[in-house]
Amino acid sequence: MKKTQAIEERGFVDALIGDGFFPLALTGVALAGAGGFALFLSATGHFLPHDVAYLGLDATQLSRVSNPRLVNFMFHDRAAFGGSLIAVGLLYLWLAEFPLRAGQAWAWWTLALSGTAGFGSFLSYLGYGYLDTWHGLATLALLPVFLVGMLRTRRQLQGDRNWRVLFRLPSWSKLSAKVKMGRGLLLVYGAGLVAAGLTISIVGMTTVFVETDLAYIGLTQPEICGVSDRLLPIIAHDRAGFGGGLLSIGLMVITIVLHAPVTRSFRQVMLLSGGAGFMAAIGVHVAVGYLNLWHLAPAAAGAVIFFTGWGLSCSDSPSQLSPEIQKAGA
Repeated sequence: MKKTQAIEERGFVDALIGDGFFPLALTGVALAGAGGFALFLSATGHFLPHDVAYLGLDATQLSRVSNPRLVNFMFHDRAAFGGSLIAVGLLYLWLAEFPLRAGQAWAWWTLALSGTAGFGSFLSYLGYGYLDTWHGLATLALLPVFLVGMLRTRRQLQGDRNWRVLFRLPSWSKLSAKVKMGRGLLLVYGAGLVAAGLTISIVGMTTVFVETDLAYIGLTQPEICGVSDRLLPIIAHDRAGFGGGLLSIGLMVITIVLHAPVTRSFRQVMLLSGGAGFMAAIGVHVAVGYLNLWHLAPAAAGAVIFFTGWGLSCSDSPSQLSPEIQKAGA
């Protein structure tokens, strides 16, 4: 009776927030859902309503007055961004459910680092001048959920909670040579994502296009501005958002590979997140016919590095892991 009464005395909001894992899981689901929605809109050829209101043109009208490839280029950016959001959401879910639920402080700081990069990338609009109202409202709605989850889960951490735990790395001495090589390649992949994210964000806020982009579109930048002086801010917004997504993924991949044992859940989330990102980023180029080899080379190289690293790092069977490691990450 006392136990039942104690449960009934909980507040509704407090019951939902609980220990903080539900808000973090909700953040991951929301990000992955937003990524799926972006892919859906790109596949069906639709701009968001506020984009149409800002431009004064929908996708079909813009294609008619300019160049169909310009519209395809915009969808190519948005599809790639959608894939990155799915990857971020999956990694958030894994971090919250496995290492963070086990009280590992490095996982909490990984979420803090990635969240700062991801949510902070919204402020890049100051560099290109287009305030995406839907993006802004979504950020304002999701950020408090994320912060509440972070505050609540911090209480569950075991041992040292200081940010320096990110630099206290477990030994790789007992790993096989193949696994070490695989993890090394995954670290290269993560570092490449960080570099790509920073580069794309900077390009998005400054020059917007690279040479191969304009060659594909078939228009010069002044000609694009001649169609509408509001096109560049929208395209810059998409590019900077994609860059922020890559930066967030790269930071998580690096810390996860450095700290997490290669368990079944590790294998699955790395494959799902990496696969989602590459399928969107490379697949959309095929779909819109943007097949410049120089432009695709970094993504193709990243895919080779990732899948080779994933395969090598997973080459040890679960039976070779200690019971403690299997229990922590299975």
